[in-house]
Amino acid sequence: MKRLERILTEIAISLFFIILAMAVFGIHEKKAEKKPEERPAMKREEDCEMRGVWVASVENLDYPAAPSVSAEELRIQADSVLDGARESGFNTIFLQVRPCSDAFYPSEIYPFSRYLTGRQGTAPDSEFDPLAYWVDEAHKRGLELHAWINPYRIARDLSEWESVAENSPARQHPDWVVQYGEGYYFNPALPEVRQMVVDGTVEIAENYQVDGIHLDDYFYPGTEFNDGDSFAAYGGDFGDIGDWRRNNVNLLVSSLNTAVHQVDEELEFGISPAGIWASNTMHPEGSATTSSFSSYFSLYADSRTWVREGWVDYIAPQLYWEMGHAKADFNSLLGWWSDVVKQAKEKDVKLYVGIADYKTVEAGEDGNNPWYGGGEVARQMEACDANETVGGTIHFRYGLIDKCPAVKQVLSEAYLETEK
Repeated sequence: MKRLERILTEIAISLFFIILAMAVFGIHEKKAEKKPEERPAMKREEDCEMRGVWVASVENLDYPAAPSVSAEELRIQADSVLDGARESGFNTIFLQVRPCSDAFYPSEIYPFSRYLTGRQGTAPDSEFDPLAYWVDEAHKRGLELHAWINPYRIARDLSEWESVAENSPARQHPDWVVQYGEGYYFNPALPEVRQMVVDGTVEIAENYQVDGIHLDDYFYPGTEFNDGDSFAAYGGDFGDIGDWRRNNVNLLVSSLNTAVHQVDEELEFGISPAGIWASNTMHPEGSATTSSFSSYFSLYADSRTWVREGWVDYIAPQLYWEMGHAKADFNSLLGWWSDVVKQAKEKDVKLYVGIADYKTVEAGEDGNNPWYGGGEVARQMEACDANETVGGTIHFRYGLIDKCPAVKQVLSEAYLETEK
């Protein structure tokens, strides 16, 4: 009996030391990976129309109306926009959370935005996280929230450049920065820059329950970009600097597509490029327009390729011209983009149309202006609704729409009265 007790005691001691060793040296069963939270229940169904609105933060256009460190003030302003958007019939907010290589959320990569608190790098009080608040409050109201980022812009002028925070990647890596005109930009040619943009996007996708990641029409700022040394270093077999620049942007877009969907397959990734890919006077496959400005040649953004390759979940070209415009007719552009998406049908890319509601405000009391009284906005929405390829519209921008009764009436008739 004593022998059995001794054996059991020895076994117990051995087990104790084995367990102790496992705890100390980490020799234990691997924990199950944490699964991402489910997407919000109010997420639009596949066949639900996009009714989006851009909420711009650059220059304090829409949010906040003026910089503030007050968490309470920032909450009040957010609530006002969210309530107004819902009352106008929108179902999706595109909130600009990185206007100038900065952040409307605590980031390990970018400093807090000057447009948020008044000074880049200064956080709101009470550890307030604006993006987290916007996401939560949007979802409470049944709205989607897409995080809108500008990938390369650092500062719009010398004054902003001189006030860039010391913890900005632009200060830490001055060799990544190129001045263009009055502005300052990260160099799209550098692999380190593209990785920074990807890492910053993943940071948002992993830490916030946003419904999408959104880029606008800012890529290369223009044709005279000072990147000759980069072309010599990275140009490789590219004989044309334009083709090389477009490839640099393509590398970013394809990398973002992969990275975003590695975080969450259901997360939408989309881009709103300039509405003219290229005019057919400049490219044989371009649209029936005559404008000299295009995303392909002026910004080196080959938005048609993104659709053809399926690198985006949706494309939202900014068709900011009226029907019958001499150089860029809305209907011609709508047809061209519809054909692009239809020709890449197997990629399942959605087409949303960006509409220039702001031009109604600019028209003022000019009854001869086609945008006067919201008439052009209504006509364009009707044309989009009649086009089976178009999945909805996105309107620029909230602050002006909210102050324009004519546009609000058009939206009410299109979005709210149809639901009755």
